[in-house]
Amino acid sequence: MLQRRCAVTLGAAAILVGTGFTARAADITPAVVYSVGEKFDGSFNEAAYRGAERFKTESKINYRDFVVTNEAQLEQAHRRFAQAGNDPIVGVGFLQTSAVTTVAKQYPKIRFTVIDTVVDLPNVRSVLFKEHEGSFLVGVAAALASKSGKVGFVGGMDIPLIRRFVCGYEQGVKYAKPGASVIQNMTGNTPAAWTDPGRGAELAKGQFERGVDVIYAAAGTTGLGVLQAAKDRGKLSIGVDSNQNGTHPGSVLTSMIKRVDLATYETFAAAKAGTWSPGMRVLGLKEGGVDWALDQNNAKLITDEIKAKVEQAKADIVSGKIKVHDYMSNNTCPQ
Repeated sequence: MLQRRCAVTLGAAAILVGTGFTARAADITPAVVYSVGEKFDGSFNEAAYRGAERFKTESKINYRDFVVTNEAQLEQAHRRFAQAGNDPIVGVGFLQTSAVTTVAKQYPKIRFTVIDTVVDLPNVRSVLFKEHEGSFLVGVAAALASKSGKVGFVGGMDIPLIRRFVCGYEQGVKYAKPGASVIQNMTGNTPAAWTDPGRGAELAKGQFERGVDVIYAAAGTTGLGVLQAAKDRGKLSIGVDSNQNGTHPGSVLTSMIKRVDLATYETFAAAKAGTWSPGMRVLGLKEGGVDWALDQNNAKLITDEIKAKVEQAKADIVSGKIKVHDYMSNNTCPQ
């Protein structure tokens, strides 16, 4: 079911505008339902939190939020917010598909935005990201920073979305160093895979023992264990979603930034301005939806060669010269 829901063609960013909401400005009572895990996960959920906080600071409008501890709570959380009149409601993560579909049908006048999946209803906006493009860039950085020619990847739950990350990463690695190899592990097949830092550290250590010296983690709070293991072993890691360079300065090579904060902020701001619309929006490098992170925390790790190569790849992806294959287009990754 997940593959059928999420296997969409990621072409140019677009919003398919419906009717009935575009003129609804005014008083809003926004809410956020986070993905399973922790609000301050240093990654996906925390990015959504930052977007909501930015809106609150700028607009002086408060919002409600809820962190679920298991998937079964998602529908209940959305329904309670809808019953209370919260509007718009942002659902963070692909696990929200069923909950948003059910509750949005029951409350057709409430506006919902769902991130990382598609719900085709007249009161739902779906926001997707071209994670493969951002992952290509950090793959370039990983290959050029690696001294062993072996780089790693630790994913969270083994789903097509995370396969998209590793596929883009592999392409970036091979683009920079055709002879480099990528060793990958997925943490598990249930939502618990996102919240197990200990397991992330174990997988990272196993890869280090096989000669890997740079690991990209796309695994929620599980990834924090990967970043810690890299620091402990004197290796390099790559963060995801939020800028995690400051988690272990001098050890995190870079981060693949995914602007979940922007998707959350824009939903609230558009609802306030009366310009919110349903449909699907896709954000890649060109749209500023994904990127790589360079700041004072990793500046000493990024050589002029790495920076030039990554920035050239970024420009070529934006222009169309480089076309990064999307795993979710056909559930395969070129070798």
